[in-house]
Amino acid sequence: MLYAVLCYNDEAVTSAWSKQEDEMVMGRLMKVQEKVARQGRLGPVARLVPTTAATTLRKTRDEPIVIDGPFAETKEQLLGFYMVDMPSLDAALDFARELAAANPGVGSYEIRPVGYFAQNGIDT
Repeated sequence: MLYAVLCYNDEAVTSAWSKQEDEMVMGRLMKVQEKVARQGRLGPVARLVPTTAATTLRKTRDEPIVIDGPFAETKEQLLGFYMVDMPSLDAALDFARELAAANPGVGSYEIRPVGYFAQNGIDT
């Protein structure tokens, strides 16, 4: 089954990392990714830029309006995601545990089954 693993953390903390700290964390995460990729279970992976670069289209009763940023009233922001093909929720949770172990500090990982996924071939 396909799962989206949504990675949340306090971007004020992660953006304060030095280049060396960031590279260390990304290197540890890459090892987890490579392991799952060798198993043929890793799909798209994305690291999002800070929410200060985000724009939100908010649907209202009238026309949708565009506003800067997500302005979420949360301490953690969505910083990235993984798409993984796992045999069970427990396997997806194990993957998320490995990500958590590779990432210092606090944060959370939301594991959500994917109901629809279209792989349309966007290359970046």
